[in-house]
Amino acid sequence: MTTTLAGWTDELTRTRLHFVTGKGGTGKTTLAASLGLALAGHGRRVLLVEVEGRQGFAQLFDTEPLPYAEQRIASAPNGGEVRALHIDVEAALLEYFDMFYNLGFAGRTLRRMGAIEFATTLAPGLRDVLLTGKIKECVGRTDSDGRHFYDAVVVDAPPTGRVVKFLDVTRALTDLAKTGPIRSQADGVVDLLHSGQTAVHLVTLLEEMPVRETLEAVAELDGADLRPGAVLINRVRPPRLPARSVSPAADGRVDAGRVRAGLTAAGLDLPDETLDALVTETVEHAGRVEAETAASRQLSESDLPTLELPDLSGGVDVAALYELAESLRGQGVR
Repeated sequence: MTTTLAGWTDELTRTRLHFVTGKGGTGKTTLAASLGLALAGHGRRVLLVEVEGRQGFAQLFDTEPLPYAEQRIASAPNGGEVRALHIDVEAALLEYFDMFYNLGFAGRTLRRMGAIEFATTLAPGLRDVLLTGKIKECVGRTDSDGRHFYDAVVVDAPPTGRVVKFLDVTRALTDLAKTGPIRSQADGVVDLLHSGQTAVHLVTLLEEMPVRETLEAVAELDGADLRPGAVLINRVRPPRLPARSVSPAADGRVDAGRVRAGLTAAGLDLPDETLDALVTETVEHAGRVEAETAASRQLSESDLPTLELPDLSGGVDVAALYELAESLRGQGVR
């Protein structure tokens, strides 16, 4: 029987390929980077992969734009390390030509002719097969001792609205040849993505639209026989009111006289306009707490492990990534 440690299950601990998706603006790239740092603890080696050409990891870690090569981007506690790879579709296709057809020189010629762009436009599914094929190669790579080179691979995946199409390589294969090296490679990708080694984590905020998209994505993943992992709730803010006071305050029932008396007892004598602003802010805060509570209840319908990440008022920099990684480790990520 699987046991749960603060939302992170034993099954997820055994997972080696982690896709991180979410509605745009929820912070999926930030949490993908933080998850990589969390998994790299205890001397592990983790690879961060991005597939959308945005150079999000380079920006987060404040480095030069990433080339089509795996390079160390951060260290983790207890000797762990995080590497990053920016997958360029054109470079991946040239790599395929070289590996499977010995067409390295011809591939460079094709690039100059613009044939690579033509090929990926003619067969749109080829792009996703190339991207996921490179990810599969990274996951399966072993060292001279036969051990996996990477303990885990974390992918900053497309947003929830496109993630199933990206991962449903079986459907993409309908546009490609029925036989041949790329087809064989793609079959291996299908096996990996539908195995227990892979999980798709969903990043959300406690807001109506992101929660709705998250639940829709979970249903889509289930329908495509792809395994949802954990729900990562980003930017969680603690309530500032006692639970019994939230509902009345959300309805606008805040006793300004009692607020003033409490402030006076604390030695604060505020002008009326400041007191009115505090009352308004209290009502707005209570309304937000009620809305977030309702969103949290809605998310529980997914029946997935749930982890909460704090709202970082100072913005996201490298130090914040480590702070979020520590929060994930504290909730059982390992």
